[in-house]
Amino acid sequence: MSSTELPLSSGSLFSQVEAYTSNNKVPPVESWNPALSGDMDLIIRRDGTWIHEGEPILRESLIALFASILKREGEEYFLVTPVEKWRITVEDAPFLIQAVETAPGINGESFLFKTNVGEPIVLSAEHALWVQTDSLTGEPSPYIAVRRNLNALISRSVFYELVDKAVLKGKELVLETDVGGFVLGEV
Repeated sequence: MSSTELPLSSGSLFSQVEAYTSNNKVPPVESWNPALSGDMDLIIRRDGTWIHEGEPILRESLIALFASILKREGEEYFLVTPVEKWRITVEDAPFLIQAVETAPGINGESFLFKTNVGEPIVLSAEHALWVQTDSLTGEPSPYIAVRRNLNALISRSVFYELVDKAVLKGKELVLETDVGGFVLGEV
């Protein structure tokens, strides 16, 4: 399956997102502030793999559950419930964008991204895209805002698809969308 083929239900892009959000309520972790319970041996790697006590978590439903109770405070990440708060390690971003799909929008193309936990994200002002460039290597790291100050790293293959759709404006490579332009880098 190419990354432009999202395994989502049929129908318009926006009806798919609406169906997902109405069926997948995220708990209100921003209002849960229990005392720190301790550190959990859980690492979310840069490639989107979740590792618990040295072993990858293979059950997608368990990863989705953990992702729903993930909270970021400053540069630290926690799994929280109303009564527990466990610090975990995140190597880069807690989510990874694995697929992108486009559809005609009112003012241009609309972009729908899918995370490694199955969460669809429509590119918008609220779910903005940006690129950080490593000052030593010059390597770009593209991100998109997911929810509650949690971000997703965009996989290399999806980033290449975005670069292919971008246009050169002066020295900047810009992805033009129905919600505005997003700079992918400089040439």
